Amino acid sequence: MNFAAAKEMSPYLEEPKAMPIGTPGKTGSLYLGFELDGTGKSILRDLERHAPLIVQQALYFDEEMPEMPCVYILSSGGPNVDGDRYRQHFVVRKDAFAHVSTGAATKLAEMRYNFSGLAQRFELEENAYLEYLPEPTIPCRHTRFISDTSIRIDVSATLFYSEIYTSGRKYFDAGETFRYDILSVCSRAERPDGRPLFREKFIIRPGLRSPRTLGAMNGYDVFANAVVLTPPVHADRIYRQTEAFIDPVRRLAAGIARLPNDSGLLYKVLGEETAPVKKLIREFCSAVRTEVKGKPLPEEFPWR
Repeated sequence: MNFAAAKEMSPYLEEPKAMPIGTPGKTGSLYLGFELDGTGKSILRDLERHAPLIVQQALYFDEEMPEMPCVYILSSGGPNVDGDRYRQHFVVRKDAFAHVSTGAATKLAEMRYNFSGLAQRFELEENAYLEYLPEPTIPCRHTRFISDTSIRIDVSATLFYSEIYTSGRKYFDAGETFRYDILSVCSRAERPDGRPLFREKFIIRPGLRSPRTLGAMNGYDVFANAVVLTPPVHADRIYRQTEAFIDPVRRLAAGIARLPNDSGLLYKVLGEETAPVKKLIREFCSAVRTEVKGKPLPEEFPWR
């Protein structure tokens, strides 16, 4: 994707003074390809990476699904800064399955000239299954960030895709909640024949319009978005058992909706702190895995 062509990013096209766009270490890319081996075990068959994005190897620590590869994406470059451009491509081949996360939260540093961009592509073949649960994204003061996620998925496959955005460094100095310049986030999906399924895009510019309004974030500081693309038979059962609620005591709210074209579900969570929001997203992912694979998601590691 040509991020500079996005109209909302047009005020932020000045070349960074320290390291120009395209400098080694500022353009990271990652390709992961999963498939089944001869024993029915899912393996990380293909791995290509360019700094600062790092993946070392697939781990098999999930006690509920010991045959599932668990992969953590790391970055050697610290926080995202002016002019960073990252691309990630994930392919899950027929009948394969995987769990992908990040080693830590993604920090978006203060930016003075340009912006940081992330392009992601997911491809799932017949009966493939992928869980993508990265740690939260934390935008600092004057962050400019754009992401574009494209998905191509077979009608028989299941993708659990989640993203969590905080309002900023809430406890830093006097607080940096909603002090970033812009977040532009887009996700879209299609079938292998090119038939479109859905497209969602939101642009947040706190300096122009406060996210604290009713109908947006109101009094909450953390926002989570989970997309579940799965066959209708699974989506129907997950939808019926998922509670939508507003809990003023726990300072949490959650809602669920059906995606168009019988493609799946959209689940959103609002919270005051990160940990309870992450917990709800994992519980929802566990419900999806139990429905599709018959196994729950294990408890999160206590240090995560």
